[in-house]
Amino acid sequence: MSGTRGLPLGAYLARHSWLHGMDARVKLAALVLLSMAVFAASDPLGLLPLGVVVLACVVSCHVPMGSIVRALRPTLLMLVFVLLANGLVVDGSCEVQIVGPVGVNVTGLMRGARAVVRIVLLVSLVSLVCATTTVPQLSRALLSALRPLVQLDVPVGGIAMVVSVTLRFIPEIMGQFGRITLAQRARGARFDRGGPLRRLGAYAAVMIPLVVSLLKRGDELGRAMCDRGFTGEMSLVERSRLSARDRVALVVSLGLLAFSVWL
Repeated sequence: MSGTRGLPLGAYLARHSWLHGMDARVKLAALVLLSMAVFAASDPLGLLPLGVVVLACVVSCHVPMGSIVRALRPTLLMLVFVLLANGLVVDGSCEVQIVGPVGVNVTGLMRGARAVVRIVLLVSLVSLVCATTTVPQLSRALLSALRPLVQLDVPVGGIAMVVSVTLRFIPEIMGQFGRITLAQRARGARFDRGGPLRRLGAYAAVMIPLVVSLLKRGDELGRAMCDRGFTGEMSLVERSRLSARDRVALVVSLGLLAFSVWL
């Protein structure tokens, strides 16, 4: 891609970095291990090294911070809700009074802040993997990880294909959402006025054509795959050997998980 400011959510960013060159299987394994570490960390100090690792990866791999921020936008409402649900009290048992019985519980606020940091770290990790790994690489890695399930007659090829198609369409969905929103604004639609329910209702003018467009694209894709003789199976590729860099990444991920559990 020539530019990064318009990079859609979930899109691959072509760069030459150590994370781009890492085996996709290792990236998926590290994503699982680090996600477990995020949830296992009960102490704020356990989240600190995870945040440092994520920030170091973003900087060293030249992933624009704007793409991480865009990935966090859909979770903004949930982040605010989590923070308020943990820190706001209305029964008068607050530590910091705002008005009447309504106030803030500092302990609950800190608990909510930890939950917010966890969500931010998880979204950032997923965004990093998507930005540094192509869809074919992800599908092959998933196919390799699910290989043992072939003995149980699990349709591994179909599962890998569904996941790869879903990942492929995330940037297109976000781009289509932006285009429809701009078109509705040009027609006079306002998405920034009124209360939350009114603004949510205004987005019906965006969601309806978006869903119709997605159903149409899905139908076209299904017909195209049938015309090309797709049977729902993907060939299993030979496993390649892991490099020293891949092994180091796995060891570091395991170490961070152990640190989070131990702390």
